[in-house]
Amino acid sequence: MEASFFDSDAAALLAAEFDPRPTYLNTASHGLFPSRTADAVREGVTDMATGRIDMPRYFAVADEARASYARLAGTTPDRVALGSAVSTYVGLIAASLPGGAEVLVADGDFSSVVNPFTVRDDLKLRTAPLAGLAEAVDSSTALVAVSAVQSADGRIADLAAIREAAGSAGARTLIDATQAVGWFPLRADEHDYVVSAAYKWLLCPRGASFLTVSEEVQESRALLPQHAGWVAGARPWENTYGPVRQYAPDARRYDESPALLSYLGAARSLALVERVGRDAIGAHDRALARRFRAGVAGIGAGYEAVPGDSAIAAVPGLGGAAERLAEAGIVASVRDGNLRVAFHLYNTEADVDRLLNVLADV
Repeated sequence: MEASFFDSDAAALLAAEFDPRPTYLNTASHGLFPSRTADAVREGVTDMATGRIDMPRYFAVADEARASYARLAGTTPDRVALGSAVSTYVGLIAASLPGGAEVLVADGDFSSVVNPFTVRDDLKLRTAPLAGLAEAVDSSTALVAVSAVQSADGRIADLAAIREAAGSAGARTLIDATQAVGWFPLRADEHDYVVSAAYKWLLCPRGASFLTVSEEVQESRALLPQHAGWVAGARPWENTYGPVRQYAPDARRYDESPALLSYLGAARSLALVERVGRDAIGAHDRALARRFRAGVAGIGAGYEAVPGDSAIAAVPGLGGAAERLAEAGIVASVRDGNLRVAFHLYNTEADVDRLLNVLADV
């Protein structure tokens, strides 16, 4: 596989790990598995089918995934909890808010970061345009919840301005980094909560997700481990019956019991993303997206991609082209009426040019 923006060592590594048969431009929906990840899941299935089950090793591998994710997300393992879905952890945060608390969200943000706050009748949900989210924070705001990168069109939130506005108002921040971690230079330690599903840009099996909880939130007990099971204990293997006698002293108290097959694969995928490097991946992905945006503008049919410098590129009015692209062996998606394409470490300039050639004939 040609890798246009990586050094020779990274290019060789990626060529050994990926062999996408169609032109796959849909990482914003689901990332491709590296071969090492597929091997790990197959090995786990075989072990579990033949009685060679090693639970302590599986949990140790899950902890390797925790540490690897922490490095990619700009935090430390003691602030990271393991889970299975973003909405579960957003629901936990929603359940922790006092009655009457106001939550500010961006118009049209992904449902998993919004909907859990609608379940409680005693919370106030307020929306504002993404570009004006920081300006919409006021003294009534208890929590600002927003995706770092918008799923529908790839727009990037001004996280620095949102963090500053929330801090000035005494509000906390919740960032959904599902469309960001792996290519975007996020620093989770700058926020109170960060949630991320890992099956997109981190190339993990679905069922691996992460919650980052700030030291201040942990120490103030602002978030209680209300779904805590035995894995939340300080010594979980000694505390499998009855009430947990002592919770883990760090974010592990918020762990869900991990989906082990997912985490066996996740550890391999995260190690690969670390090896190639988040910054190198981000430069690669964004360069391909810029090539696409410029190319769409040059087709001459009046189409214009949503502005920005994101690895996700969306073109309003071109959603109807997805079927034609599929016929040509190009996998993309349609979101909110937009043709949405997403460029990642297994994509090349040739993929962008193939996409543009098909769109020129639509």
